[in-house]
Amino acid sequence: MLNSNILIVDDDREILNSIEIFLSNEGFNIFKAANGEEALGVLKSEDIHLILMDIMMPKMDGVQATLVIRKEKDIPIIMLTAKSEDSDIILGLNIGADDYITKPFNYLELVARVKSNLRRYIKYENFKKPGNDEINIRGLYLNKKTKEVYVNEYLVRLTPIEFKILQLLMENKNRIFSIKEIYETVWGEDFMNSENTVSVHIRRIREKIEVNPKEPIYLKVVWGVGYKIEK
Repeated sequence: MLNSNILIVDDDREILNSIEIFLSNEGFNIFKAANGEEALGVLKSEDIHLILMDIMMPKMDGVQATLVIRKEKDIPIIMLTAKSEDSDIILGLNIGADDYITKPFNYLELVARVKSNLRRYIKYENFKKPGNDEINIRGLYLNKKTKEVYVNEYLVRLTPIEFKILQLLMENKNRIFSIKEIYETVWGEDFMNSENTVSVHIRRIREKIEVNPKEPIYLKVVWGVGYKIEK
């Protein structure tokens, strides 16, 4: 986390310099921009790990800049706002911000927020680069060695059978497995009227890994055929 590159975007030079002092003292490398246009220019030339983004700025405000950045990058963005209304907070989070802090802010709190978001980002980036014992499909992460499953950065608790089913499907993404194939592979027994057993386990897995189990983005059913993890 030390030596991470932080981009501060604010049209108030005094705030820029103050934040720079506090974060530099923590070992971060600081880049500065006075508006959204300048921020986009910095992002083209520098490897930035986190952005502190003011909302109200000339030329291009923080909302517009965040919308552009989110088309290409998933680095943490903490919104800086001079207002405390819920609408500003909700707007920032809806357009892709990870966190927010309201001016005037406590600089120790700001430093803590920066470190917290960087920790989550670094952990997430590690998930995106799986090793031989790891499988990652769009944020659904499975570690065969530690028997851990995460959805993005959140740990999911699976039973041993649920883990085996998910591992089977993730190791063969896009391949459709029939209920018979799943049962005989995972349970290691001949399939005999075990359709309901598999279906119950599939439902439980969905409830744990899907935001909306009724509209799954990972574990899909192919009616009349079986199940698959969609790539």
